[in-house]
Amino acid sequence: MTNPYTCVLLDLDGTLIDSAPGITATLAYTFEKLGRPIPGPTALLEYVGPPLLHSFETRAGMTEVDARQALAIYRERYLEHGVTNVTAYEGIAELMAAIKASGIPSSLATSKPESLARLALTHLGLMDYLDVMTGASEDEVRSEKKDVVELALRRLAAFGADLSNPVMVGDRYYDVEGAAANGVPTIFVDWGYGSVAEQVGAIAVVSTAPELEALLL
Repeated sequence: MTNPYTCVLLDLDGTLIDSAPGITATLAYTFEKLGRPIPGPTALLEYVGPPLLHSFETRAGMTEVDARQALAIYRERYLEHGVTNVTAYEGIAELMAAIKASGIPSSLATSKPESLARLALTHLGLMDYLDVMTGASEDEVRSEKKDVVELALRRLAAFGADLSNPVMVGDRYYDVEGAAANGVPTIFVDWGYGSVAEQVGAIAVVSTAPELEALLL
């Protein structure tokens, strides 16, 4: 039996790891430091996953200058207290090990800056399961998911992966839309931060890591 997919792109926050506690706590600190009202827990959760610089502008109504100041405050605090405040979702380590063992190349495809993503995955012992690391640029100029997916595909090609039948795995509509912009279908995981409405456009929805493994392998 042949594997249905030739390479796998994996979102990070809400897909592989639960990073919300560290992110939302750092966001609350950032808003307080800026003298702005701190959004409620539900509103803060909306920031988890999408490009943060863009979210400061669109969700908090900041100017580009203010958003970059907020990002600088956030980044310093997150490096000190938030980046390792993460846990892997149940079954994710086993899933990533199975993908690696199958020989199907995989790449991270996250809107989190690559350095932060690497720190989180290394902390959890998951880094070695990936063949390629792809995330946002450190200044977040490259952070839109469609751009991250495009770069992940180029890096996978350079790695020697067969791009004839790639698949994205994610938990937000940003993943679905960003992958679709590159002609890549998305399997949606419902244990992350996305709503049911965000599942529109996904080719499948899974509720457990074993379900996801069955589709991928």
